Amino acid sequence: MLVDTHCHIHESSYPLDSAEVLSRLESAGVSAYVCVGTSLESSREAVDFCARHDRAFASVGVHPHDTKDGYDIEELARQPGVIAIGEIGLDYYYTHSPKQTQLAALRAQLDVAVKYDLPVIFHVREAFDDFWPVFDSYEGKIRGVLHSFTDTKDNLQKALDRGLYIGVNGISTFTKDEAQRQMFDAIPLDRLLFETDAPFLTPHPFRGKVNEPALVRNVAEYHAQRRQLSLEAIALQTTKNAQALLRF
Repeated sequence: MLVDTHCHIHESSYPLDSAEVLSRLESAGVSAYVCVGTSLESSREAVDFCARHDRAFASVGVHPHDTKDGYDIEELARQPGVIAIGEIGLDYYYTHSPKQTQLAALRAQLDVAVKYDLPVIFHVREAFDDFWPVFDSYEGKIRGVLHSFTDTKDNLQKALDRGLYIGVNGISTFTKDEAQRQMFDAIPLDRLLFETDAPFLTPHPFRGKVNEPALVRNVAEYHAQRRQLSLEAIALQTTKNAQALLRF
């Protein structure tokens, strides 16, 4: 059985029919999926969606892009079915929100994670120089995953040294960057998580279509082949990893 540790199928803007998506994920062997909030409204939608569906778990948080619109998530973090904080972090590629606002929001949401002993789903893009000092200031109190990680082997090692898991999605199946391929291959199996980020980042060979949790199987199959493992073996380990981090 597989786990999609990061998707957004709960959002009202998700374009596919929910019943059909849930039927396909079950057929694909997806035993659990995490609906990840990106704003206050998206996080509320995640909580509501997961309350209505089996095998669905909610994560609440404000994406760095949206921090300018508010990031008080404590009430949401207390809701039933919430198993993580995220996605939160820093994004200096677009800076839709000012850097200082992003930093303040990251710290505030990490405080909530510590208070309620919840793991964190991180979004970090072109901002690791600022991210690591914030992370380290919590002195080992934070556990989590670097979602959609595509960075360098150096930052991979820094993440592993800090006990973080690494979230890998469809990008890994279609990237033409050999350094990225080698980085993905270097992720220890006991720190690897699979995700879709649906509706985004649809894996090969379905690029151009809306992504959905069932396609986490394609990501798993790709990495099983790369590592010369069976699908069953990589599914078993990555599911254990997801359960260890997210405690669902």
